[in-house]
Amino acid sequence: MNRLRRTANYLRRFRGLKYAVVIVTAVVIVGFVDENSMWSHFRNKQKINELEIEIQRYKRQYERDRAQLRKLDTDPKAIEKIARERYFMKTENEDIFVLSDDMEASEQLDDETTE
Repeated sequence: MNRLRRTANYLRRFRGLKYAVVIVTAVVIVGFVDENSMWSHFRNKQKINELEIEIQRYKRQYERDRAQLRKLDTDPKAIEKIARERYFMKTENEDIFVLSDDMEASEQLDDETTE
């Protein structure tokens, strides 16, 4: 009990210490601990910037796809090109050769031929 009285007397002598403790506590709460702290505000700003970049990427992809759809609606050769490239369709007098740059596929073929 004596120790508590000494601490109370010490705090009474230094009035500025009380204010400093309150100010430091308020800064810590507002800056880091609170749900609406400056730290969470900073993280939310970063997330907003990342999402805006993602929105721009999706808008560019949308415009590219929209232009390709317009081209497919108007140009029959574009449909033929996609059918040949993606679905390996061919005319009667053609042969299709599929070349792959995949190193794993070539390694698997090498393993199968040596066994």
